[in-house]
Order: sequence, then C-alpha cells, then structure tokens
Amino acid sequence: MRYILFLTITILIGCSSERVKPPIDRTFQDKDIPAQESWNAEVTFSDSGKIRAILYAGHIRMYPDKNETLLDSNIKIDFYDINEIKTTTLTSKRGRVDDITKDLFAIDSVVAQSDSIIITTEEMMWRNKDRKIVSDKFVTILSPKEKIQGYGFESDQNLKNYVIYNITYITRRDTL
Repeated sequence: MRYILFLTITILIGCSSERVKPPIDRTFQDKDIPAQESWNAEVTFSDSGKIRAILYAGHIRMYPDKNETLLDSNIKIDFYDINEIKTTTLTSKRGRVDDITKDLFAIDSVVAQSDSIIITTEEMMWRNKDRKIVSDKFVTILSPKEKIQGYGFESDQNLKNYVIYNITYITRRDTL
C-alpha cells in the first residue's frame, strides 16, 4: 500500500505542467569564445626555412574576429639571428599579438636578455616590420659597464644597438 501511494505521488509530481527553466546569461557573447586554444604551446617562426624565433606559452587564445591572439602563463620568446644562433630571450607574464601587423606586446614583468645586456620594464613591444624591440615605459638596462634607467626605449632584437629617449639615471657598474 505504501509503495502504491509513493508511486502515485511521484507520478503526480512528475506530471506537473509547470516546468522549471534554467536562467540564461544574456551578457555572454560568442565573440568571448576563442576560435582556437592551446596549452603548453611551442610555436616556431621561420623565414626562408631558417628559425627566426620560438614562442613558448602556457596558454594561447586566438580571436580572429578581434584580430588578436592572447598569451598567458609565463611567455618566453627566443630570437635567432640569420645563422640560427639564439641571440635574445624575452620573457613576460602575459602578452598579446596583433594578428594584422604580427606585432607582439609583452606585458607584466618583462625581461629582454642577450649575452651581455638585460633590459627590464613592465611593457615592451616587438615590432615585426623592422624587428625592433620598443617601449615607452620606464626601463632599466644593465650592461657589463653601466646601468641606465629612463623612459622610452628602442633596440634591434639582438640588443646590440639601443637608445633610451629620456634618461633619468646612469652609473658605471663597478660603482654598484
């Protein structure tokens, strides 16, 4: 008897005409979803069959509608010369690639390092059209001979020829 009563109540509750609809988040848009994603990625860039750079990123998200690719989780880029010898390493916590110009923007705790030069800043851009590293932020350059600080910076990607536009501090390294 109890079994029949339980079964009847269950059927009546299940046959209710009122349906519960889940709430819909109308603020979410399709453009917020990346077209492609990759984790622990290694991307090799070449020119005429020679390695020019290797990008390492913990997470890559591509947004073709926005013409940008977002890079997260400790970015590292190794740059190579014409002889495929690694000349420079650039690291940052995150970054962005403009998919039209192919310019790379390194953001947050940026360090560019060659054999003898270390440059630190909060934002830096690798400009694809002339393969230069530039920043309009505060930078610190450590070379074997000196420490230079200032605002605005431009260099070739090998860090051999660089300019700081507004120097605020300079000292010889042997006095540090």
